[in-house]
Amino acid sequence: MYLKSLELTGFKSFAKKATLHFNSPITGIVGPNGSGKSNTAEAFRFVLGEQSIKSLRGKRGEDMIWNGGGDASTGSSRANRASAKLVFDNTRRIFAGIDFDEVTLERVVHRDNTNEYLLNGTAVRLKDITELLATAHIGATGHHIISQGEADRILSASIRERREMIEDALGLKIYQWKKLESIRKLEKTEENMERVASLRREIAPHIRFLKKQVEKIEKAEELRRELTTLYKQYFAREEWYVQTNKETYSHELTGPKKELAELDHLLIQAKEILTASKNKDKKSDEVIALEHKLATARSEKDTIMRELGRLEGEISANKRTIEKEKEKQKKDEFKTVYLKDVEEVISSIESFKSIEDAKKLFSEVVATLKSFVTRHRSITDSALIAESEHEIHALESQRHGLESKLKQISETESHISREYNELKQAIEKEKDTNRDAEKEVFRVIARQNEVRHVISDLSAKLDIVIRDEELLKRELGEAGITLGRDAVTYEKMSGHVETEPRAAQEDRRHQIEKIKIRLEDSGGLGGSEVMKEFRETEERDTFLARELEDLEKAKTELKQLIADLDVRIDVEFKTGILKINTEFKKFFALMFGGGTAELTVVREVKRKKKSDLEDLGDALSGEFDANTRMGANDANESQEQTPEGLDVNVSLPRKKVKGLMMLSGGERALTSIALLFAISQVNPPPFIILDETDAALDEANSKKYGDMIESLAAHSQLILITHNRETMSRAGVLYGVTMGSDGASKLLSIQFDEAVRVAK
Repeated sequence: MYLKSLELTGFKSFAKKATLHFNSPITGIVGPNGSGKSNTAEAFRFVLGEQSIKSLRGKRGEDMIWNGGGDASTGSSRANRASAKLVFDNTRRIFAGIDFDEVTLERVVHRDNTNEYLLNGTAVRLKDITELLATAHIGATGHHIISQGEADRILSASIRERREMIEDALGLKIYQWKKLESIRKLEKTEENMERVASLRREIAPHIRFLKKQVEKIEKAEELRRELTTLYKQYFAREEWYVQTNKETYSHELTGPKKELAELDHLLIQAKEILTASKNKDKKSDEVIALEHKLATARSEKDTIMRELGRLEGEISANKRTIEKEKEKQKKDEFKTVYLKDVEEVISSIESFKSIEDAKKLFSEVVATLKSFVTRHRSITDSALIAESEHEIHALESQRHGLESKLKQISETESHISREYNELKQAIEKEKDTNRDAEKEVFRVIARQNEVRHVISDLSAKLDIVIRDEELLKRELGEAGITLGRDAVTYEKMSGHVETEPRAAQEDRRHQIEKIKIRLEDSGGLGGSEVMKEFRETEERDTFLARELEDLEKAKTELKQLIADLDVRIDVEFKTGILKINTEFKKFFALMFGGGTAELTVVREVKRKKKSDLEDLGDALSGEFDANTRMGANDANESQEQTPEGLDVNVSLPRKKVKGLMMLSGGERALTSIALLFAISQVNPPPFIILDETDAALDEANSKKYGDMIESLAAHSQLILITHNRETMSRAGVLYGVTMGSDGASKLLSIQFDEAVRVAK
C-alpha cells in the first residue's frame, strides 16, 4: 500500500486534528449527510495542489479554514490556518528522485489566502509538487479522485477535454509539460534570435563604415611602413654623411688655424721690430697701415661670406617648402579658391532667376560651375607658396646687396694688394737695416692670405654640413612625431660605406616628402582608435554570429524534441486507448450483461465561411461547378481542421441504443464508472478515491460495482466514500464521520480485517 495516512487540522469541518490511517487495500468512509465525510475527498484535492477553490466548494482560500461553531461557552473558536498532510510509503520509490522511504506532502492555507507547500517539512513550490506527483501518475484533478457529480464529467466533456483526461490518466502529463516547457523555450529562443539578428542588423552599417576606414588606415599603414623604411635609410646615410664630413673638415681646419695663429704671432713680432726701429721711415708706416687695411677688409669679407651662407640656407628651406606645397596642390582638393571668386559665382547663378525653363536654368547653372572649375583648375599658388616666394625674393634682395658689398670689398682688397705689391717691390730695391723686417711682414701677410683662403673654403663647407645637421635634427623630430620612435631608430653606419652621389640622397628626401603628402591625403596619420573600435565591433558581431548559430542549433534541437514528444505522446496515447478499450469493453459488458463500448480517436470538423477572394480562387481552380451542386450555403463554407479528440461509442444489449445521448441517467452512471475503472486498470494510480459514485446504483448493480472495486483494489489503494451497504462490505477499514453540536466533524473507525482475525 502506498498511502499511509491523511492528517487534517482546521480543514473545513475538522476543527481539531483528525488522522485517517489507510492500512487496508480498501478503506470506507461513511456517515450521514452533512457530517463532513466528503471533506476528506476534498482534502485530498487540496493537498495535491488543486487551485480551483470553487471545485472545493468554496469562494476564497479562507473558506477552507474552520470558522468556529456552537455557542460561545461550548463551541470551539475559529482557526487561523488549515492544513492537510498526506503520508506516502516510498519504499518502492514511486516518487522518482526522492530517496526516502516515507514522503510527506503538506499544504497550509492562512486567513490572508496565502498558501504554503511542504515536502518532508521543507517549503517548496507548487510546481515542484505537481511535477513530483506526475511521476507517480497523481494529479490534483485527475481521474483517481472521482466524486458523484464528476463521474459523468468524462462523458459530458468535449472530445478535446476527454482526450486531456485520458492523457492525464495515461501518465502523459509529464510529456505535455515537457512539451509546453520546450515550446516556451522555443519561443524564448526565437525572441532571442530576433533580438540578436536585430543587433547584427543595427551594427552592420557601422561595421561597413569602419571597414572602409580601416582599409584607408591599412593603406596608410603600408605608406607608414614604406616611409619608415625610407626614413631609416635616409637618416642612416645622412648622419654618416654629416658626421664624416664634419670630422673631416674640422680636422682639416686644425692645421691652417694653427698656422694662421703662428703667422699672426710672427706678424706682431715683425711690426714690433719696425715700430721700435730708430731707422724707420715712411715706408715702414705704410707697411703697417696696409696691413691694418688688409685685415679690416678680410674681416668684413668673412662676415659677409657667413651672412651669405645663412641666406643661402634660408632660401633653400623656402624652396623646399614651395616644392612640398606644389606636390600637394597637384590634387584638386588642396587647391585654394578665394571667397571673392565664390561670391562671383553665386552672383552669376542668382542672375538666372528670370529663366523660367527649368532645363535651360539647369544648363546655365552647370555651364557656370564648369567654367568656374576650369578657370580655377590652373590655380596652384596658395598663401603659403606666395609667402615663401615673397620671403625668397626678400632674401635674394639681401643676398644681391651682400654680393655687391662683397664685390666692393674684394675690389678694395685687390687695390690694397696692388699697393702692397708695389711697396714690396720698392722695399726689395732698397738696402736698409729695416728692410728685413718689412720683407718678413710682407711674407707673413702673403701667407696669411693663402691660409685664410683655405680656412674660408673649409669653413664654408663645414657651415653647409652644420646646416645639414640642423636639418637632420628637425627631420628626426618630425619623423618621431609623425611615425613614432620606430622611424628614428636605425642602425648607424660605420666603417667602409659604399659612396653614392649626393643627388641620390636628395632624391630620397624628395621621395619622403611625396609619401608624407600621400599619407596626409589618406588621413592615415592616426587611426588607432578606429582600428580598436573596428576590432571591438567585429568581435561583437562575431560573438553575436556565434550566439545566433548556437540559438539556431538550440531551436533545431527544441523543434526535434517537440516533434519527438509529439510522436511519443501520440504513440503512447493510441497504445493506451487500445488497452483502455479492452478493459472498457470488459467492464461495460459486466455492468450491462453484454453490449460493447469503445473510445475512438476523432477530429472535430468546423466549417469556416469563405471570403470572396477564396471563392474566386475556387472558381479559377475548377471548384465552382462542384460548389454550385453542393448548394449556395455550402459553397461559401470550407472545412477547418482541429486537434484530435476522443469520442465514446456504446451499444447496449437488447436495446437499439447507439449513442451517449440516448442513455438514461443510471446507464450514463454505469457507463462512466466502467470507463473510469477501465482507465484505472490500464495505468493504475497509487490510490483511487470514489466519492459516492455508487449512489445511483440499484442492489444488483451495486454487487457488480463491489466486484469491480475488489478487482481495482488488486492494483490501486481505494478510499470509498459511500452510503451503499454492498460497497461498505468490501472495505477492510471503515471510518465513520459524525458531527457534534459544535458543528465539528469527528472520526470513528472499525477495523474489519482485524475483527475477522480476532473472531477466528
